[in-house]
Amino acid sequence: MRLKLYGLILASVLALPALAQETRNPAIEATIQGQITAFLAEDVTTAFGFAAPNIKGIFGTAENFGAMVRQGYPMVWHPSAVRMLELRNVQGSFMQRVMVTDDAGRTHLLDYQMLETADGWQIDGVQLLPEAGVGA
Repeated sequence: MRLKLYGLILASVLALPALAQETRNPAIEATIQGQITAFLAEDVTTAFGFAAPNIKGIFGTAENFGAMVRQGYPMVWHPSAVRMLELRNVQGSFMQRVMVTDDAGRTHLLDYQMLETADGWQIDGVQLLPEAGVGA
């Protein structure tokens, strides 16, 4: 019995490095960074290319998509700094947390919902998280 318990503990400890590696995905991070780089260059066509089919269907054109980002996510349109945080699996969806600093020096947290497609990772939605201390 004791040997079996030690075996379970050892297996769990050995699995920890594998779990830690799952908290980062360079391909997901490159997709998000690629879209942000395109926004910085005001290249909405390239930025739209990083969007998942669902998002492309909602906005129809790169111009509509770009207008939505400029108005609804100005911190993403022209960030002064971007930092990738943890990657999480939430009910089967990969969510990449991103910390963005805007031109005024304010920090924003966003969750990027990612979708793996035949064309690679694509952005299937972005949620701006509420500021700490805000809300009920």
